[in-house]
Amino acid sequence: MSSPGPSEASSSRSASGSASASRSPSPEFDPSAPEPSASNKSFSDLGISPQLCDACSSLGFKKPTDIQIESIPPALEGKDIIGLAQTGSGKTAAFTLPILQALWENPQPFFALVLAPTRELAYQISQQVTSLGAGIGVRSATIVGGMDMMSQSIALSKRPHVIVATPGRLMDHLENTKGFSLKALKYLVMDEADRLLDMDFGPIIDKILKVIPKERNTYLFSATMTTKVAKLQRASLNKPVRVEVSSKYSTVSTLLQHYLLLPLKAKDTHLLYLANELSSSSMIIFTRTVNDAQRLSIILRRLGFPAIPLHGQMSQSLRLASLNKFKSGGRSILVATDVASRGLDIPLVDLVINYDMPTNSKDYVHRVGRTARAGRSGKSITLVTQYDVEILQRIEAHIGKKMTSFDVDKEAVAVLNDTVARASREAALEMRESGTGGAGGKRGRDKGGKRKGFGADGDERDRDDDVVEAGVPRKKNKFSNAGKKRR
Repeated sequence: MSSPGPSEASSSRSASGSASASRSPSPEFDPSAPEPSASNKSFSDLGISPQLCDACSSLGFKKPTDIQIESIPPALEGKDIIGLAQTGSGKTAAFTLPILQALWENPQPFFALVLAPTRELAYQISQQVTSLGAGIGVRSATIVGGMDMMSQSIALSKRPHVIVATPGRLMDHLENTKGFSLKALKYLVMDEADRLLDMDFGPIIDKILKVIPKERNTYLFSATMTTKVAKLQRASLNKPVRVEVSSKYSTVSTLLQHYLLLPLKAKDTHLLYLANELSSSSMIIFTRTVNDAQRLSIILRRLGFPAIPLHGQMSQSLRLASLNKFKSGGRSILVATDVASRGLDIPLVDLVINYDMPTNSKDYVHRVGRTARAGRSGKSITLVTQYDVEILQRIEAHIGKKMTSFDVDKEAVAVLNDTVARASREAALEMRESGTGGAGGKRGRDKGGKRKGFGADGDERDRDDDVVEAGVPRKKNKFSNAGKKRR
């Protein structure tokens, strides 16, 4: 195999020290505690080759996690895998290592395809593939929406060994890029399969399954076994080995979980109070809509807080820039929609604030899972209005824990009312003038794609946008017309 060219994302996994496979394997994981007997096994004991064992060691993967121990041996035997494990369990290395070992033994281009529900997760998986495969010369390509089609076509023309993609953009290349075919594909991975299907990728995945070989190995990894995932399993896997590490969808024991009961009209003021009181913490603030993510980031910046937004209607280059600034410490507050809640390994997040109550327990677990990772402690605060109490009770019942009330200084909150109201008016004016909150300004609104199937960011069908992820219908608002061109 030839040496790898420049990858889409440099290997920063060892620098962060928190790659997928080094995350907590179970809700009760504590790195200082004695490891369970199963984790006394090494990667070599699982049958991983010396070259890949060295790669694991260089990335700081000392011991395999539970999902890796259960799934890697049957995968190396050539069996299909359906893996059920919660976020942060080390799923990426669990499917990457067997693929790389098979690739080492039988090198060929377009060897494996990994499908991911969001662009950020696709880049993260590609980073780990590149890092683990650096010693054996693996070439990978990341194919997602929001990026230039031509440069991706050039990357595909170099015949990479592994493609990591979102379904919509991959289908566009299969239909429109001359010479690109997956007829020789040996491995298919569907990561976060429940999320892929939640986002209505089902019809596109069906099309992809029709143009790849039926004789292949398939790995399907999901946090939960929904009816849609079960149907996908029957359609795409051949006598799979089922691996289930954690049947209960839960939060880790090192996470302190709080709620803050408040009137709906006072949400912005209480958020500013929390940002001020906990300013020494790096934090992610989750909102339900793009508009709120953009608006709150402007309000916080105007009041002197280093905040940056992340949502699916930003251009892909801006999304990656926001994520990298937050990861590097250039900004200590990330205001994000659920595009940041799934699978992303962001090191050293001290606090998660749910500005909007998540619509279901699964989303709550994913959101708060951005902190208290790899045995570290963390804190979450969920803002609960008079309309959210029932949802709070459902989440508590699901995770099997009662959240504690977070105390605030009511007088200090009241003092902030006028300041927040003024900043909110200024933010509304800024968004109206710039057209942000959607694709980003006049140029963002005007750059409609000309090819069939392409929208404002050049990819209509790459559906990891926040209208779908937030679970709310698109509606017109006075701040942005960008939504008109995304469908």
